[in-house]
Formats: sequence, structure tokens, C-alpha cells
Amino acid sequence: MIFICLVLLQLTINAQDNLYTSYTTPAARIKLFRNLVNNSINKNLSFSLNDSTEDRWAEAFSALELLLYKNNWVDEKINKAFDSLQSRSAIFQRELMELAYTNYPGIYINEISALLQETNDPKVFAMCAEYILQVNHDGLTLDNLEETIIKKFSELPDDPLISMLSDHLLDLKFPPVPLIKNPFFPDLLSKKFLPGEIIMYSFQRSNRDHPGLVIIRDKNGDFIKDSMGQLFNVPQLARSITNLPGYLTNGNTPQGIFRMHGFDVSMSNFIGPSPNIQLSMPIETSMQKFFHDETIDDTVWSKVRYKQLLPPALKNYTPLYGSYFAGLAGRTEIISHGTTISPEYYKGKPFYPLTPSQGCLCTKEIWNGKRIESDQQKLINALLKAGGANGYCVVLELDDKEQPVSIIELMHFITAAESAK
Repeated sequence: MIFICLVLLQLTINAQDNLYTSYTTPAARIKLFRNLVNNSINKNLSFSLNDSTEDRWAEAFSALELLLYKNNWVDEKINKAFDSLQSRSAIFQRELMELAYTNYPGIYINEISALLQETNDPKVFAMCAEYILQVNHDGLTLDNLEETIIKKFSELPDDPLISMLSDHLLDLKFPPVPLIKNPFFPDLLSKKFLPGEIIMYSFQRSNRDHPGLVIIRDKNGDFIKDSMGQLFNVPQLARSITNLPGYLTNGNTPQGIFRMHGFDVSMSNFIGPSPNIQLSMPIETSMQKFFHDETIDDTVWSKVRYKQLLPPALKNYTPLYGSYFAGLAGRTEIISHGTTISPEYYKGKPFYPLTPSQGCLCTKEIWNGKRIESDQQKLINALLKAGGANGYCVVLELDDKEQPVSIIELMHFITAAESAK
């Protein structure tokens, strides 16, 4: 208890102090950019590509994604990598396709279509399919992919990657009713949903280029207000730098329910010292911890267990199972954090000045050595007001509007949920 109080005290102090990071000064950011270009990218791509240098090339790919960096010399190197795509390791294939999805959409359709027919690796296959779907999802393409799945993976019907890919194909053929227009959407805001639990709601668009919005509900089912008596909310980005679907490694934050279990401070120079919120997906942690119930004897997760968390009318709403299948597919370490990445890398993007991550929930922070602005600290303070980061985080895609989520479009539902008995 003493430790918890000290942590909460430190979090409150951080809200008042100007945090400082030497790596966010203008000079340090220029130095980092040059180092990433000269060493992580140019130096590593200068090595001949072979089995022993795949790791060096993969390091370059990560830097290219972070900076969204391209030039003619780099393009030529990526072309050479694709020339030997089918003979490379499965890990390298995934890393190269991740880069292609991020920086080169639609450019390597022929090469990736050939790999899709060749590979029997579920993750490689899923990434091939998603690369194709990124720019082409007409009826013929969807039918061909479905037929190829049956041909290749009929003996793996329960593979989480193939299952989520199949669900994606089905949703493209028969788009579900947007969640905000679903008559049972209010059930997710009701006091009957996860009663007695603190909930961090993150509302998003299906196009994660557009920032979402986060609000907090306390154990009594009441939504946290700010110092002016208005509903607390801050923008929150659930987009990864890759923009891959959430069931894939380094993809967007998946929809669904996460366990929220405390605060921490990252040592990463891309996240920074603002407190973060620790989250876990199903499978990633035990059922005892996820449900906060030590009486659970089962050690093997099941979809049935996860389903128990959902409102009765939404138990068959497939998108809400994203966090379950992402955990089943092996995704880990998705948290809610601030950022010390320079937003200037993404100037002109719809989410600017927010910065994408590797699949976490990310709030806006502005640094110039000192922390100038922090929505992350505002979020931490709201959680402390609600009772702390012990409960659940629920990530929800509302619809496909091409604009940031606003509190105005949610107020009717929130007001109704608060006034309901």
C-alpha cells in the first residue's frame, strides 16, 4: 500500500513538474535523424543481401518506416530485396512486406502475389493477402483469396491469423453495421457492462489515420469530468506506423477488451518518461489476472471465456474479438503511452501532430527538451481521479467517417448511460 501511494504521489508531482529529456531538444532530434539515415538506413543497405545480413537490412526497414523515408537509392535497394523475396527466410519476408505495406502500397503486387501462392506460413500468407487488399478488394480478388485459403489451410481451421483474415474478407464482402449505428452500442457504455470496474474507452475510426478519443468511467459507472465540469476526453491515436490490421504484429491497436493493470515508466527514447498505462490482451496474461479472479482454475484460454465479458446482444459481434485473436496470434506489449517521437516526421498526415507507434494507444505530447504539452499526463490524472489504472481498456471502432472522433457525436450515448439505472 505504501508503494502504491508513493507511485500515485510521483504521478501527481509529474503533472506539475516540467519533465526534461535531452533527446528531444532540436539539436538532438537533428542528430537522431542523421544517425538513422546514415547508419541505420544507408550503412545497412550498403551490405550485400544474404542470410548473414538479413538482420542489418531489417534494421534499415524499421528506420525507413519510422521516418517514412524514401529516395531513389533506397528504392533500388528495396527492388533488389524483392528480387530474391521467395528465397529469403520467413522472418525477412514478413519484415520486407511490412515495409512495403508502410512505404510502398501497391508497388509490389506481382511479387507478393507470387509469394502468396508459394508460402504455407500463415503469417506470411496473411501479410501477402493484406498487402493485396490494401489497394484491391474487388469481388474477384476476395473470391480468389477465399479459394486459396481453403486450398492451403483447410487443415488449420482454427489458426488465429487465417481466422482473422477470413473475417476481414467476409467484412469486405458484407460490411457489418457500424458500431455507433448498432442498436446495442449503448450496452457497451451502460453501467451493467463490466460493473464495478474502471474502464478506459478508446473510440476510433476504421481508418486509423484519423485520431480517436479516450474517456474514463469510474467504478460507479460515472464518466470522469474535468476541472470545468465537462466530460474528460483527449485525442488518442490507435494507428501503428505500418497501419497493418490489428491481428498482425506491429499492426494497429486491435479492437476489443484489454486488462488494465497499473502505471509504469518506459526507458524507451521514443516513448519518454511520462507515465504509461499497462495493458494486457487475453492469452498474453492468465485468466486469473485478466478477470481479476484468483478462483479461476482453468489455465487454458478459450473464446467462450472472453465472450462472458461482452454484453448479451453483442456476444456475436465479431469485431469485438480483435484483442482475443491478436493475443492468440502472439501479439504482446500493447500499452497506452505518450510520445517523444518528433511529430515533424508526419507533418501533413491526418493524425499530425500525434505520432504513430508499433500498435499501442498513443496520446499527443509536445517536447522541446522540456515537456511542453502532455495529453498523456491529463489521461493519467483522469485515471487517478477514477481510482487508478486497475480495470479494463475497451477499444471500439465506431464507423468509417473520414474525420477525427469528436466528443459531440458520443455525448447522447454517454448522457443516456449515466442517467440509466
